This record gives sequence, structure tokens and C-alpha cells, in this order.
Amino acid sequence: MIQHRAQPSQIGDFGHKCPATLLCRLNRVGLQPVLPDPLGIGEGRLHRTDTGSAHFGGFLDNKIRAGLLDRCKQQPKVRRHLQWFCLLATNQNAAAFSGLKHLCRILPSDTVKKLHHSPDAQSHYPEQVVRMVAIERNRLPLPQRVIYIKPNNGCHGADFMTDTGQRPEQNGPDQGQVADAVKGNWVDTLAPVWTRPYLRLSRADRPIGTWLLLLPCWWGLMLAILHTGTATLYDAWIGLGCAIGAFLMRGAGCTWNDITDREIDASVARTKSRPIPAGQVTLKGATTWMIIQALIAFAILLTFPPAAIFMGVAALAPVAIYPFAKRFTWWPQAFLGIAYNWGALLAWAAHTGSLDWPPVLLYFAGIAWTLFYDTIYAHQDTEDDALIGVKSTARLFADNSPKWLRSFLMATVMLMGLAVLLAILPNGNPLQLALALAAPWAMGWHLAWQLRRFDADDNEGLMNIFRSNRDAGLLPVLFFALCLLV
Repeated sequence: MIQHRAQPSQIGDFGHKCPATLLCRLNRVGLQPVLPDPLGIGEGRLHRTDTGSAHFGGFLDNKIRAGLLDRCKQQPKVRRHLQWFCLLATNQNAAAFSGLKHLCRILPSDTVKKLHHSPDAQSHYPEQVVRMVAIERNRLPLPQRVIYIKPNNGCHGADFMTDTGQRPEQNGPDQGQVADAVKGNWVDTLAPVWTRPYLRLSRADRPIGTWLLLLPCWWGLMLAILHTGTATLYDAWIGLGCAIGAFLMRGAGCTWNDITDREIDASVARTKSRPIPAGQVTLKGATTWMIIQALIAFAILLTFPPAAIFMGVAALAPVAIYPFAKRFTWWPQAFLGIAYNWGALLAWAAHTGSLDWPPVLLYFAGIAWTLFYDTIYAHQDTEDDALIGVKSTARLFADNSPKWLRSFLMATVMLMGLAVLLAILPNGNPLQLALALAAPWAMGWHLAWQLRRFDADDNEGLMNIFRSNRDAGLLPVLFFALCLLV
């Protein structure tokens, strides 16, 4: 359909049978080509002198146009276009149509809800609004003919950010902030700018992981003191050394995790803002930073007794394996528990010089606790994990997660209770035993409170529940500390 906007004498024999060439020739004589749906778009406004007027009149009202424009339920809106030099004959209309981009103001793309016969004022360039057929994920029809194009900033420069060849501009203290970091944390507000990517790599802006690694260390140390009935100044250093070591080894472990998972992290909405996939830190820089943290932690470990040093070196095995667990098992949270609760064994060995059954039971209680809180944490990523094939207990349990979480809760309480009984009963102090048994009891109630708040579809709520496990883990520390005062 062609609307005549020039003198009849201007229309001659174009000498071309190809519709694509015909459309290009119309530009020279000022004709207004109107294609009912050449690209799955509803209408074309292609006259350089009258771009704002409606050329369909009453032929297409907004209801019909909305049906033509709104293809989002069938096809995604992808702003790409077909390369016109390589198109098949059936797509030549689309090629010529995109070739007339300099004539037009733009094409409408938003869904029209109200019934009006007035023309749309909102639009986009033809090259930017071309639908593609929705087929398999990450597959395109005729992919060799699909290219990205740069918007024409000459006409609408105010609508675009400055073209610097870099990432979109960010200003202020939130520049480079990781998506799941606590807002206003000290890394994003107080740390020197050059250190922030490395501190984010160590999760210093998300301290909950350091707490979850440290608390089993303090459990093991305090239970060992209650077991032997003696406490020295060196035990204070063990507690402080465990705190510093937990910060460093958590940082080194997270750096190792981000190095191995850099491609996976780039595909998950919650993790794609991490320093490596976001391009803030290079792979070489991350590796160097990991080694530095590990060496400082090892220097602290050397101040502990030989049995603790052996346990610390042995801990490197589960730390190294954990990032790969999600690729071969549905239980990566169990591997995290093995690595994260190793401190219960190490701290007991640092005080007593050997291992016994109480720290082993305490260790398994910590693994059950990790399965509880990390399953909750993993529910935030179930959709992305399913798309990229990452395994987790959250995906494995699905709608049965509350039942499994209840089982982990019970296992945590019972195993910690048994550890307390075996550690304190030989001393025969009833008051200490009663206070110590209150530790798993209080922690169990906190986990039950978390379970009542659990909603697999509320990501913000899941993160808040996960972070609350710092308080849950501090409850045994509190009751064990009270026992030491008796």
C-alpha cells in the first residue's frame, strides 16, 4: 500500500521488480510507503517531512495496532535487525524497510491499551525494533544474518548515556556494589576505592559468611575448655586467631569459589555483579589475592599446636572441592558444611592437642546446621540454577524443603546435645550441664522461628532468614560462656 505524497509526474518507471529495491527508490520521490506488517511491527511512518501524522487513518485503530505490536507473549522484544546484504528473498522487504531509517522519526513499540484513533507519539528506530522468532533458548533463526547496531545518537542523543566504550556510568558510594551486599556497608562507604574490588571478592561487604565460619570454632574451643575444666591466656589467642583466620580463609575460599564459578556467576542475576564477572578484578589479580590471604592465615595457624596445624592443612581439601560440588552432586550444601564447620575440630585440637567424640558430634551438628541455612540461601537462585544446570538441595527438595529443613533442625539440636553431654558429664557439674544443654535448645527455637518465616518465593525474606543465622549460632556461644563463669 503506497500513499502518494508527490506529484504524479515524479512517479516514473522504477525499473525494478524487487520489492526491496522499490522501497528504497520511494525515498527519492517522497512517496510514503506503508507496510501493514513487514517486520511484525504494526505500521511504518517513513516520510521525512511528515513523520508525526497517521497514514492509516481509520484503517487500523489502536486495538488492532496493539495486537500487531504486542508480540511479547509469543516472541521476545530483541532490539536487533537482519543484515540486509545477506537476506533471503522472502525477507527483502525487511531489509529495505530498515534501510530507510534516516527518513523516519521512529516506530511504535509499546502495547496500546486504550482505544483511540490518534497516532502514537512514542517510537523507536526501525533497526532497533525488529522481532525475532522465539525458538530454542540461545538460538536464532538465520544467526549469520543477525547483528547488533548502535543507536543513532545524532537524533536522540539526550536519550542515551555518553558513549565511552565502558560500562554504564555509575556515581557515588554504590559504584560496583554487589547485588546481595548489605546496603551502606563499610567496604562501599569507607574503604579506599582501589581496595574495594578485592574486599568484595573476599566478601568483606557481606560478613555473615565469616560469622558462619567462625562460630563453630568458638563452639569447639569453649566445649573443649568445659571438657578439661581449665582455661589459659593462650585460649584467648586461640579464639582471636580463629577470628582472624576465619576472615582470611573465608576470603581466600570465596576468591577460589569466584575463580572457579566465574562463568556460572555471570549467568545468575544475584551473582553477576561480583568482581570477576563484573570485570572489576582480573583472573590473575584474583589468584594473587587468594594466595596472599591464604599465606597470612597459614602464618597464624603456625602459632597453634601440631594437631591443630594438621587439621588446618587438611581443611584445604574440602575447601578446594566445594566449588565443583554443584556440578556433580545435588548435595553441594553438604560439602559446604564439611568445609565450614572444620573449625570445631581445629579449635578443640588447639586446646586439647587431640580429637575426641564431642568435637566430632559437634562437627556433624554444624554440618546439619549448614544444610539448614544454605538450603534456604540456595532457594534464591533456583530458577537461574535450573537454566544453567547447577545442582543444589533447594532444587532437589523443591516443595518438600520445609520437611527437609525440619529434619536438619532436629539433627542440629540432637547432635549438639550429645556433644554437650559427652563433653561435660565426666566433670559432674549439674549446673554447667544444664546451661550447656540450653545452648542447642535455644538454637533449635531460633531455627524453628526461621522455618516459620520460610517462603521459597520471597528472595528478600530468604536472604534475611539466612543472615539471621549469625544470631542463631551466637546462642550456643552465649550459653557456653555462661557455663565458663559457673
